[in-house]
Amino acid sequence: MGKWEMVRLGDAATFINGYSFKPTDWVVKGLPIIRIQNLTESSDVVNYFDQNYDLRYEINDGDILISWSASLGVYEWNKGKALLNQHIFKVVFNKLHFDKRFFRYIVGQKIDEMAQLTHGSTMKHITKKYFDEIQILYPPIEVQKKIADVLDRANALIEKRKVQIKKLDLLIKSQFVEMFGDSRDNDGVELREACTIITDGTHQPPKFVNSGVPFLLVSNIVDNKITYDTEKYITREDYDSLIKRTPIEVGDILLTTVGSYGNPAIVRSEREFCFQRHIAYMKPRRDLIDSVFLHNAFQSHDVQTQIEIRVKGIAQKTLNLSELKSIRVKLPPLDLQHRFAAFAEAADKSKFDIRRSIDLMELNFKSIMQKFFNAY
Repeated sequence: MGKWEMVRLGDAATFINGYSFKPTDWVVKGLPIIRIQNLTESSDVVNYFDQNYDLRYEINDGDILISWSASLGVYEWNKGKALLNQHIFKVVFNKLHFDKRFFRYIVGQKIDEMAQLTHGSTMKHITKKYFDEIQILYPPIEVQKKIADVLDRANALIEKRKVQIKKLDLLIKSQFVEMFGDSRDNDGVELREACTIITDGTHQPPKFVNSGVPFLLVSNIVDNKITYDTEKYITREDYDSLIKRTPIEVGDILLTTVGSYGNPAIVRSEREFCFQRHIAYMKPRRDLIDSVFLHNAFQSHDVQTQIEIRVKGIAQKTLNLSELKSIRVKLPPLDLQHRFAAFAEAADKSKFDIRRSIDLMELNFKSIMQKFFNAY
């Protein structure tokens, strides 16, 4: 079989960017507005729109969506009619003959390349100009379907494991609601009362070096966890100076406040690091509030809703420190918080084991894709 043809993304399909919905457009019922957080499932908060709209921004089951800002990714939408927010492309297959499943896989392989072409210091994004120039393989449609069938079967095994993790996440959330409720009331306290420190990262970007102490960005908080995969490092001298303002310890809480805001992470290791200003830092009062309890409280519908109400800005949404400090959190008896924390930690251990098996499966998945590409 001959060599596959290579085509530009811009020649493969039409990409429609979502509409720039404003907070004043949000209502409590109507069609859901799909934002990047809803695709990555980093937040379960959904806003709605109940007015007339341009059909270009409507999405339905089976549509392929590509997030091109903040968190790059390719998704197949399967949650019913909705409206697309800005920073996400809807793919319209009106140029070349593509199997949608194959297209999603082949573009997914290009995410790392896209990441290298991103711009912006606070919210990384790839411009349409660079996006259109990315080259993808374009085999005959019969070959596309054959590859997609095999990859679907391999991917189904991975998805089963991911469903197990989601079920554990739901179990933790349901346990939280069962023990503490999920509606806002007046028996809580403002966050400023539950923490000894609430601040953010350095406002003056330090001089970066090739190696040293990791310097983390908003993109380093993924799935409510801290990742240390970074290309930015600072010197020991800069670290010693910055750490005086944010004396990081195990059990402290970080929270993204700009762009992909409202994602909490708990510090779980003694590994040294510093971070940018778009990440808030909280040191819980250990005599009042359990760190694991607070971490889960931030993921609750109650607190996420409070965050949504407080964010400001249109192009770049921001949760200011003053607004963060005023968020109210429940303060149940400490022994009850500890009991919940023990439950959540046990569930997290199971999730960790499942993730390790997913990592192995994904390596096998990539190997299968590589074999296909080498075969044609």
